[in-house]
Amino acid sequence: MTEAIVTERLTKFYGSQRVVNGLNLSVSVGSVYGFLGRNGAGKSTTIRMLLGMTRPNYGRVELLGHEIGALPPEVRGRIAFLAEGHPLVGWMTVAEAVKFHRAFHAARWNQELLDRILDHFALPPRKKFRRLSFGQRAQVSLALAIAPDPDLLILDDPTAGLDMVARREFLVSMIQLIQRGGRTIFFSSHIISDVQRVADRIGILVDGVLRVDCPTAQFMESVRKVVLTFPGKPPAFPGCEGLVSAREAGRRLELVIVNFGDPQREVVESLKPAGWEVLEMNLEDACIEYTRGSKEPFSVGAEDPDRSPPTIADEGNAPQ
Repeated sequence: MTEAIVTERLTKFYGSQRVVNGLNLSVSVGSVYGFLGRNGAGKSTTIRMLLGMTRPNYGRVELLGHEIGALPPEVRGRIAFLAEGHPLVGWMTVAEAVKFHRAFHAARWNQELLDRILDHFALPPRKKFRRLSFGQRAQVSLALAIAPDPDLLILDDPTAGLDMVARREFLVSMIQLIQRGGRTIFFSSHIISDVQRVADRIGILVDGVLRVDCPTAQFMESVRKVVLTFPGKPPAFPGCEGLVSAREAGRRLELVIVNFGDPQREVVESLKPAGWEVLEMNLEDACIEYTRGSKEPFSVGAEDPDRSPPTIADEGNAPQ
């Protein structure tokens, strides 16, 4: 088995709205996959379908080589999930929660690992969850998810609401888990710097469609900002292949383009700017520009504001 997660044409409607549209996803064993997109893009719905919590209208999901609807108990025990917000039973103490969760995972429970995590975070075993800080609840949730020694860990925005110190502690713990061979982590996040720190591959949903599925470094190399300067008001941009957005900013025309090359260069030079430059972007800026696209009040040129951004995928694994 080389793939931890496989989906084929995974689709979900809520009423007449198609929230996830024909999702073809393949996540390799041992990889760390960052799942990105704006609010409402379909990330949480996808995760619920991966876990069997929500039934798709059509399509299929396979986890660790088994159809989601027919997971043997021993395989289900190799999958862990951290829900957004880290919901825990308020009246339970940390020790009571450990005892409760251990009863379901006796065969794979790693008490030594759990104790190390609890000690590292200085989490008091007799303290009730309702009296823990939000960061402490996240730490307990991570500890309980890791204790059964999962092969696949699925996380839905695990660092949302944490302060920067708690986030860093959480990520360090997650990196240590990653370094234990063969594990696969699939996580969504709105904090792009977290994704850049740990993910070797990313997928980006735009309006329910997987528009990006490639190594993190490839995405950052593919998206460029091109800034043109004019002596007066910039002309309308005529458009080009790979154009994500074109915005006027004073005497500048700011373009975001996927796979900038000679054809795009010819279009830029045809406008006869006083000067222009191609700028690299970090993952956060590239994701924001890519998912925002041309839906901006200062968009200029002949773009269709409702069109989708260009697809970015590594060879042989293009999203459909």
